[in-house]
Amino acid sequence: MTQRRKLLQALAATPAVLLAGPWSSARAQGEYPAKPIRLIVPFPAGSTPDVFARVVSEKASQGLKQAIVIENRAGAGGNLGTDLVAKAAPDGYTIGASITGPLVNNVVLYKKMPYDPFKDLTPITFGVHQANVLAVSPALGVNTLKELMDLLRKNPGKYNYASIGLGSLSHLSIEMLKSLTNSYVVHIPYGSSPAAVTSVLAGDTQIVSLAPLAVMPQVAAGKLKAIAVSTAKRVPQIPNLPTFRESGVDFDGSAWIGLVAPGATPAPIIERLNREFVAAMRDPAINEKLRSQYMDAEPGTPQQFAAFMQGELKKWGPVIKRSGATIDS
Repeated sequence: MTQRRKLLQALAATPAVLLAGPWSSARAQGEYPAKPIRLIVPFPAGSTPDVFARVVSEKASQGLKQAIVIENRAGAGGNLGTDLVAKAAPDGYTIGASITGPLVNNVVLYKKMPYDPFKDLTPITFGVHQANVLAVSPALGVNTLKELMDLLRKNPGKYNYASIGLGSLSHLSIEMLKSLTNSYVVHIPYGSSPAAVTSVLAGDTQIVSLAPLAVMPQVAAGKLKAIAVSTAKRVPQIPNLPTFRESGVDFDGSAWIGLVAPGATPAPIIERLNREFVAAMRDPAINEKLRSQYMDAEPGTPQQFAAFMQGELKKWGPVIKRSGATIDS
């Protein structure tokens, strides 16, 4: 049984509404929080943001002395659930755990956005970084990122890469590689990590950049060849795999998850949420659970997370525009 499956089973065994423990929800009027908090995850149960939300809420609920109810509202590339957070009452009782797309990239990718993440949401804290592993079909005969880029430059348009969809990090990280290395490879989007991996195994595509949990089992089986990781530093669980920067391409293409609240949420509420979620992620047991899922916790202040989001927009916005990818609605 995989570590991820064991963790999911353990989390599923405790209903989300009971994460706060045995105490009563009755609190003095005016004290926050005085009732359970809804945490919206804009992706399905079992997804990486969902696992993150359940792991950190397990501990944060103890500090808040209230239940944290996880609600999965998937759809529209994460926009559906994130929009629910943006349009919720700014009272601290609806928050969200979201990722690069709904919080940054979709502003550029979608022609019509139901919310502005930089105006309609308030950052609580950055959550975790997670590497993408760049992997290829062994049939390509390459062992390093340099060898792969040289092959693509010599054969423009001959090879395909799989992603989990337009605007995803699995899409944009390879688009960034193309731009920085003056190479060309055809993009074929799929609907999920399993579908993208299957396409490489079947020979329909030859390259993929996905979370370690999606590709490392196939690497261990000899069906894929891992080339590099997208993070700024090596991943402890796969220490022999070099970073993009070590491989000669200077950029960090990490996936990430953060916590947000509706815009105009009062500062004292944001400060309380920040304090409890940061403490949760710094708890050794919680940190170890996250690390077992290849998640590297780096919590901080709301201001740091806001600045990080702006930096991500500057980094990925031009990449999306150069790729020509757009979604009408």
